[in-house]
Amino acid sequence: MSVAIRYDWQESEIQAIYSTPLLELIYQAASTHRQYHDPKKIQVCKLISIKTGGCPEDCGYCAQSSHYKTEVKPQALLEKETVVGIARQARLNGASRVCMGAAWREVRDNSQFEQVLDMVKEVTALGVEVCCTLGMLTETQAKRLEEAGLYAYNHNLDTSRDYYSTIITTRTYDDRLNTINNVRQTNVTVCSGGILGLGETAGDRISMLHTLATLHPHPESVPVNILSKVEGTPLENQSDVPIWDILRTIATARIVMPTSDVRLSAGRAKLSQVEQALCFLAGANSIFSSDDGHMLTVTTPCPGYDSDREMLDLLGLEMRPPFTRQEKVAKESLVL
Repeated sequence: MSVAIRYDWQESEIQAIYSTPLLELIYQAASTHRQYHDPKKIQVCKLISIKTGGCPEDCGYCAQSSHYKTEVKPQALLEKETVVGIARQARLNGASRVCMGAAWREVRDNSQFEQVLDMVKEVTALGVEVCCTLGMLTETQAKRLEEAGLYAYNHNLDTSRDYYSTIITTRTYDDRLNTINNVRQTNVTVCSGGILGLGETAGDRISMLHTLATLHPHPESVPVNILSKVEGTPLENQSDVPIWDILRTIATARIVMPTSDVRLSAGRAKLSQVEQALCFLAGANSIFSSDDGHMLTVTTPCPGYDSDREMLDLLGLEMRPPFTRQEKVAKESLVL
């Protein structure tokens, strides 16, 4: 089965893919994955919270929101030397991408942004892909990040347009899309995906994938997060997402955005090795790993480097080096 790169997906088509009998869907996704990616390679990423807590946004899932009482305490921006040291250790452990996250609503043109720009330069100099997630930003700020050497910018859609206001009221869906558009005015790649387990329906997941799959170009990186329920947040009592729904979402993302990296991100600690193996078979080709047992804050568990290395060895998978992602679609690919 040869899958073309398309940007004109209809929501009904994505619905049909998502509803395909599961084993057939995984087979189709695995075939697509092999068409555009090396199935033996998994990118290992490290996420560093460079500024934790105190965020003015009211995202219903987030432990870092100042609207909720959680165990996360606001912390100042980390020193550059601390961030570089964490990134260097991550690189030694096989991570080829380092993501730096700040609990900000938006980037402001101040001394803290200047410090982040310095961090981007220093960590990029280590020879890893650097991604930032700093909230909303302008085109000018995106260009400054590009000049500092930034490889990717993360700004998730989280869920569908229709369900979005149920989860977040302090910014709009169009605010999110506008930030992605600002990044697209540069050569920085886009990382944008969503979160499963917010109380959304299958239709919401399909709608979100439709929004992502009709962006031109597709996001180079599509994180699939699983809600980490945090006491004190509005979503602390949500039901767990069945593995079958996770697999359907990953497989559908792989088919409709075949050249994108699909990242098995937050919530992976809940999955067994067998479940993770199925996610890789369905087209996921990236994971977040850690040396402290946490992904972003103490409320988001993350598997450790040693256990991940053991799992990848068991499955015959290899850690992908940095800067090897195919940025251009193969000449023989059909673009519609």
